[in-house]
Amino acid sequence: MKGGIRILLALILLWSLYWALAGWGLRRNVEGWFAEQSARGWQVEVADISAEGRLSGYPFAHRTKVSLPTLADPQSGIAWRADWLSLESPAIWPGHQTLRFADGEQRLSWYDRTAVIATRGLAAQLSLAPGLALEVEEMRLSAEDWSLGNGRDLALSGADLALSMVQAAQPQDYRLSAEVHGFRPGAALRRLLRAAPELPQTFETLHLLADVRFDHPWDRAALEERRPQPRRIDLERMEAHWGEMRLLATGELDIDEAGVPSGELALQVEEWQGFLDLAVDTGLLAPGLRDQVGRVVAMLARASGNPEDLDITLRLSGGAVRIGPFPIGAAPRILLR
Repeated sequence: MKGGIRILLALILLWSLYWALAGWGLRRNVEGWFAEQSARGWQVEVADISAEGRLSGYPFAHRTKVSLPTLADPQSGIAWRADWLSLESPAIWPGHQTLRFADGEQRLSWYDRTAVIATRGLAAQLSLAPGLALEVEEMRLSAEDWSLGNGRDLALSGADLALSMVQAAQPQDYRLSAEVHGFRPGAALRRLLRAAPELPQTFETLHLLADVRFDHPWDRAALEERRPQPRRIDLERMEAHWGEMRLLATGELDIDEAGVPSGELALQVEEWQGFLDLAVDTGLLAPGLRDQVGRVVAMLARASGNPEDLDITLRLSGGAVRIGPFPIGAAPRILLR
């Protein structure tokens, strides 16, 4: 009996020693990462890096709090700051990290523009592969109430947010999903979209599911050097439902090094007249093409059996978007800065 107690006490002592050393090493790694970015020319400011409490997380986890972090990349012009950031990981493997952010405002700036992001319950779960590259195997981001604006006016807001990126069999392939409930465009965006007053304040549905191949896996170099760029997108489902307007899209796109997509997107559109009006008002469709495209779309809609709804295929090639032989506008560039 006494021998068993001695063994148990010895194991507890060894685990406690490991937990303390691992926690010390984790904090040193966090401090070293910030110092490394500063040496690379980034602007780095941190008030304090410490454990959240004397025995925070003991015995099964480590918790480290970074107070008043500020990061600015002079090359991209992007800067970010927040009140605090908390990192939590299992004691046995620090590659599974949970990042929690302070409720309230964060600021994301690029050159002379600043976005104010207000969140509640914002957290990110990261699963990193063993190794110095810290390759992302899985990343999930969730939040409760959130909003995006410029500090005076809200541009976007939502009741919740769920994003995920999960690595597939090939390291550069990821499955992406996004879902937002209570998505609400702000007053400025509604004016930009010429949103009719009868349109509801919130979207009923906003959902995305896609498989994306990048030119490089997501790892620490994605933050420190360059972002991986998408080279192929298999869009399984993109759905938006706003009032009477409903859009469902599927398709496959290849993307060249300049970010120009080519391929086809199959669209199911309900109340397509409203989408054409939005496309003209936001500049996606030239006003001079509105009537011409409208006649073609109306013909296609009648052929499908319902003149109010539409099943069409958009073809993207040569930097343009076409319905059949008719160009309707320039294809968007798909680049991650």
